[in-house]
Amino acid sequence: MIGSGIFLVSAEISRTVGSAGLMMLVWVIGGLMTIAAAVSYGELSGMFPRAGGQYVYLREAFNPLIGFLFGWSFFAVIETGTIAAVAVAFAKYAAFIYPSLGEEHKILTLGSFSISVAQVIAIGLVLLLSYINTRGIQSGKWIQAIFTTAKILSLVILILFGFLIGAKAGIWHSNWMNAWSGFHYQGMGNKVPLHGLELVAFIGVAMVGSLFSSDAWNSVTFIAAEIRRPERNIGLSLLFGTLIVTVIYILCNLVYLAVLPMHSIATAPADRVAASASLFIFGKGGALLIALMIMVSTFGCVNGLVLSGARVYYTMACDGLFFKKTSRLNGKGVPAYGIWIQCAWAAILCFSGKYNDLLTYVIFVVLIFYALTIAGIFRLRRFKPDIPRPYKAFGYPWIPGIYILFASAICVSLFIFKPANTWPGLVIVLLGIPLYYFLRRSHKPAETIT
Repeated sequence: MIGSGIFLVSAEISRTVGSAGLMMLVWVIGGLMTIAAAVSYGELSGMFPRAGGQYVYLREAFNPLIGFLFGWSFFAVIETGTIAAVAVAFAKYAAFIYPSLGEEHKILTLGSFSISVAQVIAIGLVLLLSYINTRGIQSGKWIQAIFTTAKILSLVILILFGFLIGAKAGIWHSNWMNAWSGFHYQGMGNKVPLHGLELVAFIGVAMVGSLFSSDAWNSVTFIAAEIRRPERNIGLSLLFGTLIVTVIYILCNLVYLAVLPMHSIATAPADRVAASASLFIFGKGGALLIALMIMVSTFGCVNGLVLSGARVYYTMACDGLFFKKTSRLNGKGVPAYGIWIQCAWAAILCFSGKYNDLLTYVIFVVLIFYALTIAGIFRLRRFKPDIPRPYKAFGYPWIPGIYILFASAICVSLFIFKPANTWPGLVIVLLGIPLYYFLRRSHKPAETIT
């Protein structure tokens, strides 16, 4: 979960809603939505504790077509888009340490198309971690354990020292003077006031950042077949993981508000808010150290995404709904072919180089399928009541229902205000319908290995 968003997206959120109170509201709502989804998924993970996660839940709750549309969208938009976005963020912070690695430095330019040093770094990161994860889950597991410890440590240092030595009462009070007055930046720093339904809609648009920062919480469900006692441990990891990360994110943003004026958050160079805050708290040397630790965080996040993603394609291929070779495990027991095709498409998406565009592209499609999956709980309760449920969705039916309502509202806001980054994702999802029927005719299901 902890990857790139917490270090970057507060800049875009502050430009969208304008004030400290509304910025924090976006983070709180995003955290509560994530926890609500996670405790709902606990019921599904207990019912179907096997590889494939959300793909399996949708297939069992609705039909194979809906499951396939998720798996297809997961490959074409969700997982690969997230891998690309976090890899681009890795390159952004590499450029903070070595400016010559930035996006403005071009290696190749052909008309309007160009390739920057930062894009090459992002692609190199995806290639490296894809190779490591084809060598077996133990390699990926140790990287994940080490880098997760490092990323949490970097955030704890930022939070503790931010409050203890960086916080300035004057900045804090200034940021909270008009905490609930909404406006967004338009063009050359012009502030456009927001009121009524327009304000609500822009809060929905700003949710992209907080939801993306909290996303990937469901990745643990994709590797259920490789986890001990998945019917117990997946539900617990979903609950405690999302709760801990939500608390960390809220504290981190309070540090930003304690050390940086709202204008500085909104205009942070290359959106590197954490770097700006670290520079203020620790000075140049400390800021470079924090930037290095943020690179560690994004490195670990990409590794976790690469590790988990190919398990979905593997399960689909076993059902005859993905490339046949993806259903084969290599000598290390890993779906290596799935990892490499995931790597190839994520590398292509890295060429966009636009972090915030990738976020919207991913979250719009993510929310559609999260809402559908949680709706599947209602359907399974009605049509398959006899399946054992070691866990039951907390607060059913209210909390799952409220999540579906909020996710739908955010999708509508994005569709209206960010059409350039939502239409492509929706088109890709719909392209999965003819692809599903083509694959059904072309392949016979492989024997499932779990």
